[in-house]
Amino acid sequence: MSALVVLFCLIALVMINVPIGVAIGAVAIVGMVATSGIDAIYNAALAMFEGGSKFTLLSIPLFVFAGALMNTGGISLRLINFVNAIVGFVRGGLSMVNVGVSMIFAEISGSAVADVAALGSILIPAMKKRGYSGSFSAAVTSSSASLAVIIPPSLPMIIYGAMADVSISQLFVAGIVSGLLGAAGMFGVCYYYAVKYNLPREESFSLRKLWVAFKDAFWALTLPFAILGGILSGFMTATEAAGIAVLLALVISIFIYREMDLKLFYKAMMEGVTGTSVVMLLVATSAVLGLFLTEQEVPQQMAAGILSISENKYVVLMMLNVMLLIVGVFLHGAAAIILTVPIVLPLIHELGIDPIHFGIMLALNISIGQQTPPVASVLITACSIAKRDIWQVTKVNALFIGVLFVVLLLATYVPALSVGFVDFIYK
Repeated sequence: MSALVVLFCLIALVMINVPIGVAIGAVAIVGMVATSGIDAIYNAALAMFEGGSKFTLLSIPLFVFAGALMNTGGISLRLINFVNAIVGFVRGGLSMVNVGVSMIFAEISGSAVADVAALGSILIPAMKKRGYSGSFSAAVTSSSASLAVIIPPSLPMIIYGAMADVSISQLFVAGIVSGLLGAAGMFGVCYYYAVKYNLPREESFSLRKLWVAFKDAFWALTLPFAILGGILSGFMTATEAAGIAVLLALVISIFIYREMDLKLFYKAMMEGVTGTSVVMLLVATSAVLGLFLTEQEVPQQMAAGILSISENKYVVLMMLNVMLLIVGVFLHGAAAIILTVPIVLPLIHELGIDPIHFGIMLALNISIGQQTPPVASVLITACSIAKRDIWQVTKVNALFIGVLFVVLLLATYVPALSVGFVDFIYK
């Protein structure tokens, strides 16, 4: 009963716009004191320190900083020009450029919000100027940005890997196929809208223009190849790859493109610090909430309740997806992971479900939650850039959300798409 009261209070605090990290820490500490006495505060402090000081979490600020350096150092614009030279000649090509660049940016920043903020400020005005509706421009930018949750190096996967004590590198590898399927589906939706509304083509295809754009973007393209190649080859861990990403972004921005000065560097550094502090506060306070839930035996009780309904693994996976979809609608991605993982992880182990497989399911559910109001952090960011009402954009966004949902079903019931690729790479 005490655990239910704490969870209800948490939801109430979030609904009245109390910062999620503060809300999680407050209800967890109050719950521990109420059930275990005032001495529990010492345990809460230790849990926060241990939860936020895991070495693997060091990759979060590094990837966030690398994404900020990309945006301020001229790297993002060159990637846009390169992808435009490849697919711009197709009808509705600028929307496909949006999806393609989001894939590349996702392989560096790992953050959907950073993706939509960085690319949306460039691509949404450009799409509107070329005759695309504001709602469609916001929808494709928002949905394609959520590929950052699936494609490595996903920040939610890093948080999940640290909490579930599973290999972050293997989680990254497992997300590649699902990310590519999601991107392919979004390309298809873009083409459908392009034909339906007679959207414009960009410049005609030219090998010379492609070569010029490739030369200009060559050093920018080394970033995703270095990160992904280093992880897939086993040469680098996720944390080491994050450090290399920052180093390369700095070298490329300062010495090759020469667009980074002290003012822009300070701006990128502040973006990285701000983005990291929000996530790390969530991670630290989540450790306290996890400790409280464990002391109250909530995971064990939930596992018993679900197993009393069905012990069939695929039925349980369906129930978990429904739960995660509901949680994702009302909570930000990191908070959804923090709230659900300590509760469902014992059930996952008891049923013999591969935690890597569940991690991909979790990431896909979060990507859908980022597109579904009322919280929809990524969608709201895109709408604010496009200056469009969130519900109008959601109507257009329905097909893109449908793509993510289909990929979720495939990842859930065809685990070979994710775990099979991990086995192929590592075994």
